[in-house]
Amino acid sequence: MLQHYHHNHELGVWDEEYEQRPPTPRRTDSPDDINPFLLERTPETPLEQLTRHWLNERHAPDILPAQEELLSGMLDHLRRQSEAVHLLRGDPSSSDEEHIRIMLVQTEIERVKFIVRSYVRTRLFKIEKYARFVTSNADVQRRLTAAERDHASRHAKITDQHFYLSVLQSLPDAQAHLDDTPVFYPSMVTEPDKSRPVFVHALTRCSQITLPDGATLDMEKGHISLTLYSVVEQLVARGEVELI
Repeated sequence: MLQHYHHNHELGVWDEEYEQRPPTPRRTDSPDDINPFLLERTPETPLEQLTRHWLNERHAPDILPAQEELLSGMLDHLRRQSEAVHLLRGDPSSSDEEHIRIMLVQTEIERVKFIVRSYVRTRLFKIEKYARFVTSNADVQRRLTAAERDHASRHAKITDQHFYLSVLQSLPDAQAHLDDTPVFYPSMVTEPDKSRPVFVHALTRCSQITLPDGATLDMEKGHISLTLYSVVEQLVARGEVELI
């Protein structure tokens, strides 16, 4: 039947595209020359990539680059899987075993939806928290999608209007601004605190890290360390470590 064909074809797509890893490139070195810390990382599936970016976004104090292409592909795949599940649930010829498989796929779909929603909400929380900083920082804006930049701009404008109507219009002109930079007081524009400590897990052997006190840290593959985010910021950006 057509429905049975869709069942066998569509519900297997998740495993093939999003759970199966690409083949690991073979090394031509002699076994005696292979350093276990220099072996290439096992390629990640799209779902594993999204999970890593989600956890990095949750634990990083800064706003990380948007994974627009990865997220778009995942949402498209979720839509196709949901349509296939909806079609097959109404097939009266499906066996009990097939219904169990449909339930398992539907559970996996909900799990991935949770990760997607949490990833997007985490980014929106940061964008709204640092909206005024985002609108004045070109580097941060390059990490956002067009929709996120528009949202940051609107949120910053609405917040400025609220502060002005609530408080600032009643103050003298010299104090009626949000961009003042007094010497002995914190800035009125909230910025990400990159000095916040984070736990990092090395996904590969990393280059030597210099700590703020001048000491150095060697991170081998699998090493877990607690350090300042500013120290490992570039390693996170290159995908050499993940935040946990």
